[in-house]
Amino acid sequence: MSWPPAMSAMKRHFALLVLTVASVAASADSLQQRLVAAALSQVGITTRYDGSYRRLSYPGGDVPLEIGVCTDVVIRAYRGLGIDLQVLVHEDMKRAWSAYPRRWALRQPDPNIDHRRVPNLAAFFARHGTALQPGRNASSYVAGDLVTWELPGRLPHIGIVSTRPGPNGPLIVHNIGSGAREEDILFRYPITGHYRFFPASTASQPQPPVGD
Repeated sequence: MSWPPAMSAMKRHFALLVLTVASVAASADSLQQRLVAAALSQVGITTRYDGSYRRLSYPGGDVPLEIGVCTDVVIRAYRGLGIDLQVLVHEDMKRAWSAYPRRWALRQPDPNIDHRRVPNLAAFFARHGTALQPGRNASSYVAGDLVTWELPGRLPHIGIVSTRPGPNGPLIVHNIGSGAREEDILFRYPITGHYRFFPASTASQPQPPVGD
């Protein structure tokens, strides 16, 4: 890039900084849009909820696309970005076994199921992404963010914040029992976690207001 001769070094440095920040923000926005699009592409394809244990290939293992659970929406969306949470969670659990919940009497990581469990994904996103303070300020939740809830019966749930607004905040792409859907459920259940995970840009991505 050529600069006007009269522009001082300081002004050139500032202009370059502005361009760099704008480029990073545009890249982050692109990743967010792509993640949401990959989540929305599952609507009408994944039409049933089935959480039964299945043996999966590794890496890239998946259950049939017409079935899945809430975590499968997230896993498949990230694979649309070329990010395999099956591998990332499994490798991280091997390195840091004690950092993950002890809820299933396992003695070692299991790549067939570990990444399909909400508490494990929450632990992974907290360790390798950005953990934000959950709150009831709808503007704190931006497209591509990950939200976890506690459903009745103390059941964990996870979904992806959509690009589209709803009556009570941004819509959520999730599978709560009837297949992948985009619904207005952000504040319907108690929120237990709010995360952001874009490996190439998390550190430099512009952050919205946090909490209330």
